Amino acid sequence: MADMNKRIRNIGIVPVIKLDSADQAKPLAQALIAGGLPIAEVTFRTSAGEESIRIMRAEFPTMLVGAGTITNVESAGKAIAAGAQFVVSPGYSEDVVSFCQAKGIPVYPGVNNPSQIQQALNQGLEVVKFFPAEASGGIDMLDALSAPFPTLKFMPTGGIGMHNLGSYIRKPYIIACGGSWMVKAELITQGKWDEISRLSREAVNAVHGFSFAHLGVSEDSVGTCMAASTEFGHLLQPVSEGNSSVFASDFIEITKSTSRGTKGHIGIRTWDIERALAYLAGFGYQPVNETIKRDTKGVMTVVYLDKEIGGFAIHLIRSK
Repeated sequence: MADMNKRIRNIGIVPVIKLDSADQAKPLAQALIAGGLPIAEVTFRTSAGEESIRIMRAEFPTMLVGAGTITNVESAGKAIAAGAQFVVSPGYSEDVVSFCQAKGIPVYPGVNNPSQIQQALNQGLEVVKFFPAEASGGIDMLDALSAPFPTLKFMPTGGIGMHNLGSYIRKPYIIACGGSWMVKAELITQGKWDEISRLSREAVNAVHGFSFAHLGVSEDSVGTCMAASTEFGHLLQPVSEGNSSVFASDFIEITKSTSRGTKGHIGIRTWDIERALAYLAGFGYQPVNETIKRDTKGVMTVVYLDKEIGGFAIHLIRSK
C-alpha cells in the first residue's frame, strides 16, 4: 500500500476514464503515457471497464492501472482478477475495503466527512479519496478536515481542472488529484489521442507549478559581491543582504563566494520538490544530496540538480 501511495503521489494526477469500448483502451493508454501520465483509473461505469483494465495491464506493464466506481465486493473481485493494481470507490464501504485489504490491493474509498474518515482510520487506511471534492467544500473543507486528522492523506476528485489544480496539489496532505478533463468522453469517442497527450502534458506541468524564482550571479568574494549588488541596485530594488548572498529585488541573487554553476545558477520554484525530483529523474536529473534543506516538518525546501543547463546550475525551491 505504501509503495502504491508513493507511486501515485510522484505522478500527482490520476486520470479518471470511462470507456465505451475496450478497443479504446490501448490507444488511450498510449496517449496518456506520451503525455507523461503513466496511470489510469478505469471506471466500472460501463461494461468495457473490466476488459479495458485487462488490455492496459497486458500491453503496458509499467503503467499503473486501477479500477474506479467500485461499489461492491463483486465488482472489486472482477477488477482485481482483470489486473487492477488499485481500487477506488465513490463512497465508503467497509466490505469493499476489507475485501481489497485481504487481497493485498490498495483501496481508496470516497469520503467527505469526519465520520467516514474515522471509519477509514479504524480500518488502517492512510489515504482516501475526497469526493465529490468541489461540491463537498473543496480546499476549505480539506483544510478543515486535515487539522484533526493530520496523518491522513487525500486524493480529491470531482470538479478539479486546470483552473484550480494548483490550489489543491500544493497542499502537503494531498498525494494526487483525480480528474477527467484530459480524457473527456468526446475526445476518446473521436479518437483525438494527440489532443489527450497535449492536455496530459499541460496537466503534468501544472502539477509541478514550475516557475522562475531568481538568477544567481556567482562572485568570488564579499567585496565583489557588494560591488555587483550596488550596481544591480541602480536597476532593481530593494537590495537585501543575507549570510551568503545579496538579493537585488527578488530576481537577482549575488553570492559572496563562488557557487555552483559555470555561469551561475537559476532558481526554479515548484509546488513539491520530492514530486519534481521523481519527474525529473525520467530526464536523467538527480539531486545533489549535500544541498538539500528541509523545514521543521522534514519537507524538502531547497535542492540543486546534478546537471547544468546552458552552463547554469538548477536550484529547486519549494513554493510557499
